[in-house]
Amino acid sequence: MIDIINDTLQASIDTKKSAIAENDQRLVKSARLMAESLTAGGKILLFGNGGSAADAQHIAAEFVNRFQTERVPLASIALTTDSSIITSIGNDYSFEEIFSKQVTALGRKNDVAVGISTSGNSPNVVKALKAAEKVGMHTVAFTGKGGQAADMAEIALTVPVGVTARIQESHILMGHILCDLVDRILFPENF
Repeated sequence: MIDIINDTLQASIDTKKSAIAENDQRLVKSARLMAESLTAGGKILLFGNGGSAADAQHIAAEFVNRFQTERVPLASIALTTDSSIITSIGNDYSFEEIFSKQVTALGRKNDVAVGISTSGNSPNVVKALKAAEKVGMHTVAFTGKGGQAADMAEIALTVPVGVTARIQESHILMGHILCDLVDRILFPENF
């Protein structure tokens, strides 16, 4: 059991290192995009399924409440949290529409849409990124090796492995890095 624990730890470390090395410039670009949008009165909309839904909520909470420094709340919404909206859209239309209809209703030009999908092919995430593009929003996709979401997003933050757990661990690390970078851009006096 100890060997399994240590092997898992090493696999997580290795995956995170390769993901950050692959995405460091894209993380900086994403943080600048988010900071510019927030400064202009925009917001960040995040969405995903399952563990990715939890990541969307986690990152939105870091922006709205605080990350590591005291500062004003930043406009961010996880589109995974309103069960009445999600179930009414799923029932009346389809599960594929649960995020795109919210993006169309809430998104504005120059807001940032963040779609999270370990496969990169979740139909509702892909459809929401397309809706965001139509609205004139910037798009960021967190994916595994790629997929449709990565291909269509303005910025793709990819994790080059096939193990969902390692992808999700890297996604939350990249989400935390974005929160930190955005705070440092917007509130340099706090550092």
